[in-house]
Amino acid sequence: MDPVDPPGCSSLDEGLPMSAYSEASVPDQSGKTCLITGANTGIGFEAARVLAGRGARILLGCRSETRARQALERIRALHPAADLVWVPLDLARLPSVEAAARTVALEPRLDVLVNNAGVMLPPKTLTQDGFELQFGVNHLGHFALTGHLLDRLAATPGSRVVHVSSVTHRTGRIDFDDPHAERSYGAMRRYGMSKAANLYFMLELARRCAARGLDVTSLACHPGVTNTELIRTLPRWIQALTPLARPFFNTPEAGALPTLRAATSPEAEPTDYYGPIRRGDRSPSAGRADIAPHVRDERVGRRLWDLSVELTGVSYLTDL
Repeated sequence: MDPVDPPGCSSLDEGLPMSAYSEASVPDQSGKTCLITGANTGIGFEAARVLAGRGARILLGCRSETRARQALERIRALHPAADLVWVPLDLARLPSVEAAARTVALEPRLDVLVNNAGVMLPPKTLTQDGFELQFGVNHLGHFALTGHLLDRLAATPGSRVVHVSSVTHRTGRIDFDDPHAERSYGAMRRYGMSKAANLYFMLELARRCAARGLDVTSLACHPGVTNTELIRTLPRWIQALTPLARPFFNTPEAGALPTLRAATSPEAEPTDYYGPIRRGDRSPSAGRADIAPHVRDERVGRRLWDLSVELTGVSYLTDL
């Protein structure tokens, strides 16, 4: 579930008909391979379902084998011939990220990496590596995974990295002085920081790939106000109120449309950012959305990249 946009947020494709983009818009994906993190539930699952139905080989990067197997069964019930593989992946553990990447690197190609998995508003928690959980999972884990897989992506013509961010990136600031929330912790502040980090990373990765001449498109999306299992980490009183607000949310199916457009649209370009259009990010479609101006600060993007290399130990595209 993604919080509502602050006032003044708009989408660049706002004038499009609400039916402009749907699952039917997704082109044939036969012969392509896609890794989706957190693909056992929510928008990750829905994106996997649609892409598998279009003929893609789907690698489901999930922590729980039980939940991953359940997701595989649900997709195969709809698409019996679906090509699906579970890849064990715990983004809160850097050794697990590296092991997952080694598995995926054995694939002959990797057309799309969807950095989708995330956590939202938990009590203060540290990952096994000592990172604040939201920053660790939502950004650092995906930064490391992308680095480990960059060679495989670069070897696949027309590959893409899709970063799933949030409307809350608009309030997000990177706390370089206290990245692990050792001095202070505010769940929403740290969530916004992690989601801003997704977009800083997307933009910086695009710049560095372009400088190297790599055929890897880095772009992003957000699901808008969507009802997903992210609410499991919210305070219980907020969870109790969620059913009352559910009619105003996008379904996970609708929330996955921006991901699908970013992952498959022939018109997509580096640094594109897709989200729901109209009705305050609560319409079932996908168009180009606005990135907050402060996230386009290249100095912060470079500084975050350097910090991410330092913290994860995964160094790539650094000699620029």
